[in-house]
Amino acid sequence: MATNDLSAARDFLRRHFPQGGQVLCAVSGGLDSMCLVHFLDTWGRRNGFSPAAAHFNHRLRGEAADRDQRFVEAWCAGRGIPCFSGSGDTRGEMARRGRSLEECARDLRYAFLQETAQREGFPAILTAHHADDNAETMLLNLIRGTGTAGLAGIPPVRGNVYRPFLGLSRETLADYARFHNLPHVEDETNREEIAARNVLRHQVFPVLRQLNPRAAEHMSAAAGVLAREHAALEEQAQALVRQAADTPQGLSIPCAVLAEAPRAAAERAVLHLLAAAAGHRRDLTAAHAEALVSLARSGQDGAQVSLPYGLTARLGGYTLYLEHIGTPPPPADIAPGQTAHFGPWQVRLSRSPGPGALVLAPTTQPLHLTAWRAADRMTLPGSRGSRSLKRLCAERGIPPLERDALPVLRVGNAPAAVPGVGVDVNFAPGGGDALFVSFIKKTEETGHEK
Repeated sequence: MATNDLSAARDFLRRHFPQGGQVLCAVSGGLDSMCLVHFLDTWGRRNGFSPAAAHFNHRLRGEAADRDQRFVEAWCAGRGIPCFSGSGDTRGEMARRGRSLEECARDLRYAFLQETAQREGFPAILTAHHADDNAETMLLNLIRGTGTAGLAGIPPVRGNVYRPFLGLSRETLADYARFHNLPHVEDETNREEIAARNVLRHQVFPVLRQLNPRAAEHMSAAAGVLAREHAALEEQAQALVRQAADTPQGLSIPCAVLAEAPRAAAERAVLHLLAAAAGHRRDLTAAHAEALVSLARSGQDGAQVSLPYGLTARLGGYTLYLEHIGTPPPPADIAPGQTAHFGPWQVRLSRSPGPGALVLAPTTQPLHLTAWRAADRMTLPGSRGSRSLKRLCAERGIPPLERDALPVLRVGNAPAAVPGVGVDVNFAPGGGDALFVSFIKKTEETGHEK
C-alpha cells in the first residue's frame, strides 16, 4: 500500500457515505487521530465530506493534557477545520461511580462526542481505532473470558459512530503520517507498562509480529468474521426470546423452544431473558446460561437453579420459569381468637369451625407463623413417615416461589399446619376440643380473597 493511499478507509467511507457529508472526527492529537482528521480534510473534502474535530480533555495529565488541547485547536485553526473542545473530571467521576479510570474516561469522552454531534448537527462521529487496537481488544477480552461478542472486537459501526481505520495497521498510519509530515503529540502514559493494553502493545505484539508481520491485520479480519457470526447467532437468539412470556413473578419460555434450538443460540437467548428479568446484564455469565439450558433440557419437573439478584429458575409443566424470590415475611405470633397477617396471607385461629379450616389439637405451647425452613419435616395422615416440607410442596405442585411465601403454623418450633399441605399427625386432634386454622390468601392483582 502506498504511504498516502488509505484504500481500506476510502472503501469504508464510500460504502457508508456514498454522498459524503458532515462528519465529526474524534481527535486526541495522537498520531492515529491526526491521520484521521488529515485524511478527511484532504481526500474527504475532494469526495464530498465536511470534517470537524472534537477534542476531550480528561484532566488526567495536568499541563500535558492542556498542551494536547492547544495543539489540536491550533492545528485545526491553521487548516480552517472547526474544532470543538470539552473537558471532564475523570477521577471525580471514577470516585462517584466506583468504576475503573478507563471506563469513566471512555464514558465521558463518548458523552461529549454525542452531545457535540447533536448540538452542532453532525449525523456521524468518526474515530481512529485501527487494526492493532482491534487485535489488542480481542486479546484482552480473550484472557478475561469472553464469547463471540468479545472476540468480535471493536465494531466498525455502532449507532452513529464509524471507524474507517479498523482495516489498517498502526504501521500503515505511521507511514501515512511520515509521508505527509503530520505533527502529533505523544501521551506519555502510553509508554507505562502498567495498563494491560500497554503490556500487550509493547511486549506481546512484537513477538506476534515476529511470527507474522501482519498478525494484527489477520486478527482484525478474524474479528470481522466473528462479528458476522455473532450477528447471525443474535438473530436466532432473538427469535427464541420472542417466544417467552411475562408472568406475575418474571418470565417463562417453553422448554421445547430451548431444547430444539442450537445450544449456542439457546444459551444466548437465556442470557437475554436473564437480563430482562434482572433488569441488567451485570454479573450474568455464560455459566448461568449453560446451567439454565441444561435445566430446560433435563426434563426434571420441579428442578430449580438459584441465580443472582434474587432470581430462581425452575421447571414446571415443560416450561422454564425465571422468577424473583421475595424476602420471606417476618415471623408473626398468633393465639386462639386472633387473626395474623403473613405476606399475602391472612391466618385466623379460632375455637369454632370455619369453611376450609384445618383442625389442630389444643396446645399450651406458643403458636407462631414463619416461612418454611430447610430442616422442616412433617408426617401427614396415611403416610409411612416424615418427609421434608420441600418435597411435600413439590409433590403438591407448589412452586418454589409460592412455597417461600407460605405461612407455616408452628407449635413451638415444629411445623404443625401448612396451607395446601395439611396438618402434621403429631398435632392432629384426638377428639374433644380443637383449634381451627383458616389460611386465606389475597391475590396481588385484585386484593380479593381466594
